[in-house]
Amino acid sequence: MQRGFRMAHAKLKLLIEKRDAVNARIKMEQGKLRAVERRSDTRRKVLAGATVLEWAKRDNEFSPRLMAELKAFLVRDDDRALFGLPPLPKPKEHAGN
Repeated sequence: MQRGFRMAHAKLKLLIEKRDAVNARIKMEQGKLRAVERRSDTRRKVLAGATVLEWAKRDNEFSPRLMAELKAFLVRDDDRALFGLPPLPKPKEHAGN
């Protein structure tokens, strides 16, 4: 009886190790897929942005509308500086804080 128990235990241990290895491979492949999706998303954004900027160069009515949208949308000082926008005013701290 003891021998059968050890064999069953060894078989279970082997199956768990195989499962863990498969799970690790699944996670690795999921990470690769997410990386491809992020690169594609970034590329779409770059291409869309380039298209919009080119449109703004050619269309005198669209350019001010784009700048108004950027002024409202961009909140980081570095991002605003890329478009020649001033930094947003810093929130005032209350004296009680």
